[in-house]
Amino acid sequence: MKIITLNLNGIRAASRKGMLEWLKLENPDFICVQELKAQEADLTSDMLNPYGYMGFFSYAVKKGYSGVGIYSKISPLQQVNNTGVPLIDDEGRYAEFIFENFSIISLYLPSGSSGEERQNVKYQVLEDIMRILKKKISQTKYVAVCGDFNIAHHEIDLKNFKGNKKNSGFLPEERDWLSTLFSKLQWVDVYRKISPHTTEDAYTWWSNRGQAWVNNVGWRIDYQIANQNLANKALSASVYKEKRFSDHAPLIINYSELD
Repeated sequence: MKIITLNLNGIRAASRKGMLEWLKLENPDFICVQELKAQEADLTSDMLNPYGYMGFFSYAVKKGYSGVGIYSKISPLQQVNNTGVPLIDDEGRYAEFIFENFSIISLYLPSGSSGEERQNVKYQVLEDIMRILKKKISQTKYVAVCGDFNIAHHEIDLKNFKGNKKNSGFLPEERDWLSTLFSKLQWVDVYRKISPHTTEDAYTWWSNRGQAWVNNVGWRIDYQIANQNLANKALSASVYKEKRFSDHAPLIINYSELD
């Protein structure tokens, strides 16, 4: 089973850069996408259901902003894009497919880099998501949460860790939130389970400022986390960098077949 997660930085822009054709070639079972920057009326039929995939989305109320989705080869028993938390639902940050023994969630956590107000929103969303994920980890036998968390966990996860210790995305409170997710709630950071010591090859996002991409001054802020049952099925993990569809790169993880 192959799962991909990718922040698109605009589904229309990513599509123009060949993302949908790449998706067909890569042929994953599921792909979780974030930052659609579009409403349903903006999407073509190819964006909604590319190459036989079933697409399901959560759109932000604000036009041209946020939004997440999941593409699947098979129809789920249930589709969820309403958590009951306005901060999450109004900004289109959560979509979920539920199958008989497997659940997959596409998640887009806020950035706080624009200022104190958005950082406080981020902290509130983190608190709400923690409560949701506490329940979700045992909802089905296998559970995957994929997305842009906008947090680098450890110093190994970003190039310039010394210069970012007081910046959103690498603040102690944010990093502690991830540590709680992994240590107390027992979610597994699947990439780090497979590649515990990888540095530069692990980065999934590069600023558009300066020469960040050229110099690989990146951050690992895109994740696939799983409950223990699914994490034990993980076989390989990689970040695709041969073509660029976004300022993020796709995180690809292969799992053995579910029973």
